[in-house]
Amino acid sequence: MGSGKIVYVLMHKKIPVADVEIDTDDGEILKVCNIHNSEHIPIGVAIENGKINRSDLNKWWIGRSIPASRSGIKEALEILNVSSTTILLERCFGLGLSDQYWINNPKKPLDWDNINFFENSFSEDVGDALFGKVPKATVDLISPDNTSDGWLRKRWIIADGRRILLKGGSGPAYQEPLNEVLASLIMRKLHIPHIEYTLTEIDELPISICEDFITSDTELVSAWNILLTNRKRKNNISLYHHFLNCCETLGIPNMREAIDKMLVLDFLIANVDRHFHNFGAIRDANTLEWIGAAPIFDCGTSMWYDQYTQNIHPSFKIEAKPFRNAHSTQIKLVDDFSWIDFSALEDIDEEFCEIYKPSKYIDENRQRVLLSSLKKRIEILKSEMK
Repeated sequence: MGSGKIVYVLMHKKIPVADVEIDTDDGEILKVCNIHNSEHIPIGVAIENGKINRSDLNKWWIGRSIPASRSGIKEALEILNVSSTTILLERCFGLGLSDQYWINNPKKPLDWDNINFFENSFSEDVGDALFGKVPKATVDLISPDNTSDGWLRKRWIIADGRRILLKGGSGPAYQEPLNEVLASLIMRKLHIPHIEYTLTEIDELPISICEDFITSDTELVSAWNILLTNRKRKNNISLYHHFLNCCETLGIPNMREAIDKMLVLDFLIANVDRHFHNFGAIRDANTLEWIGAAPIFDCGTSMWYDQYTQNIHPSFKIEAKPFRNAHSTQIKLVDDFSWIDFSALEDIDEEFCEIYKPSKYIDENRQRVLLSSLKKRIEILKSEMK
């Protein structure tokens, strides 16, 4: 695409939203030139005096790129011969598999029906590079992997027409993929809406597998972008209630019930990284009507995944996000526990072992401690209900 500046049209499916000038050397939005359709401006991007806040839009845009903290990203960029993840963002026109936004060059216009990743194939070169594999001589950068969030290795593939996300773990236990499967099991037993995860291996390392829950007609809006719709939180309003107020103002249905179930799940599995970018809501990309809370996903940073076995203490203070800094105080935000069927979790031992026992990175002692700790968390939650 060359270097310099290009004026693209920010698109929402087939609807022009705004003209934006992008620096092709670093991928950032330099200027917002015109607004074509204000209703389709991304959620959380401010409009001031009839103009899109350029800083907001740029943060939203750069936020679509692979984070610099991604495991192995430096090596991947070298393999791809690209200087930064924001350049990758521009090279795939901002296309992803979580929403319908993209950029179109009016001098070389493309058609949504022919390029979106929901209905068309995409290159595996970037995904190969992210997993340390050197692709063929001519690299194709048109990939949804350019717009995937998070710090763990991950990639998209197409299998039997389905868009599948593969996600790795971190050493030494490589436990995150297994934790995803455990979280799926618990939520299935408690009838909590969620994304189902299974396991595979790549290079003898455990990898979680899940299917894309967004379609060509829906999109995920992060909790962070929902919060940005009202940035003035009163001192006497907790962050939890402020977020729910933002959801109510937008008209997102049944969010408190969904959030409370998420907090219960995170308490049980001791999730330490439920940040505002890994939960949210789903809306219809065509009508802009809110469908409701996104099913729960991304639960890998749990079950003491980064702790040595001797440091696992289920009764001690455990870090929490996003509304409190400890699970012991965050769980108190939940008023209604009547929906929890604890009897469904009583015979979880065998299924737990089926998940963790095959891993050669988790010895029998750690398995035993993790199972005991999960059971202790269940008992602690029971005591919270009294």
